Amino acid sequence: MAEPARLPRLRRARGRDPLGLRRVMADRLLPLLVAAMALLAALALAGAEGAAALAARWQQGAASAVTLQLPAGTPPAGVEAALAALRDLPEVAEARLLDRARLAALLNPWLGEAAPEVPLPVVIEIALHGLPAAPETLAARLEAAAPGATVEAHGVWVARLVALARSLQAVGFATLALVAALAAAVVAVAVRAGIAARRDAIAVLHELGATDGDIAHRFAARAGWLTGLGALLGTAAALPVLALLADLAAPLLGGDSGGWRGDGVARLRAGLAALPWAALVALPALGAALGWTSAQVTVRLWLRRLP
Repeated sequence: MAEPARLPRLRRARGRDPLGLRRVMADRLLPLLVAAMALLAALALAGAEGAAALAARWQQGAASAVTLQLPAGTPPAGVEAALAALRDLPEVAEARLLDRARLAALLNPWLGEAAPEVPLPVVIEIALHGLPAAPETLAARLEAAAPGATVEAHGVWVARLVALARSLQAVGFATLALVAALAAAVVAVAVRAGIAARRDAIAVLHELGATDGDIAHRFAARAGWLTGLGALLGTAAALPVLALLADLAAPLLGGDSGGWRGDGVARLRAGLAALPWAALVALPALGAALGWTSAQVTVRLWLRRLP
């Protein structure tokens, strides 16, 4: 009857390893596997965040990118009629005539001083309420509202780019979920191997009165430590790659990129500053929580089958 008295000491001996889990759940293979998965997760997470930023930026700038050109020499009455017809369209938030002096200034790099003397088309800038679901249909409606006009619908086609960015964002999150599922499966396999190696010792402790929570805690603590360590290593390894990608993507987000020319340290700092740090810092903690939860579930399910 002296054996049960040792169980409280087993529960309190956090610094010791009564089940020998440091031998059966080694600190080499599992952290390396989790580190590789954490690196993939960091890339997927940063990719999803970048795609969301691109979609937001493109969507914000799309409304001001639609222009409509009337032939040079269009009489003022025709211009006013076109403006009135465009403003009546439900998709159009604003239609304004581009000032001739501004148009000449825009063409000056190509036409030089002759820009004011060249017959210039009448340009109307159109602001939309939002990105259209059918860009081709809207372009046709704009041209029908102003017969003889040509639509430069750059902003309309941004809708396709936004849809692509959102698809990439969804792929990033799906990849993140898949990596998490694979990591949980890897932890479960490692815990099952540890259970198989310590099956007799676990059964004896269980018969002597150790609760399922006592035994599951030992495995979960070990698995959580190893997966947290692996996730930290994988996230740290992903930082230089993410910094490079962030620097290369900076022009698409309205920033500046030197392509790693010039001061490499400054570029590295700029790339690191653009990363989604809140999500990246959370990855090791989430990895540890995932390992802890997976180990708890695996051990408790196995213990339920004991007599």
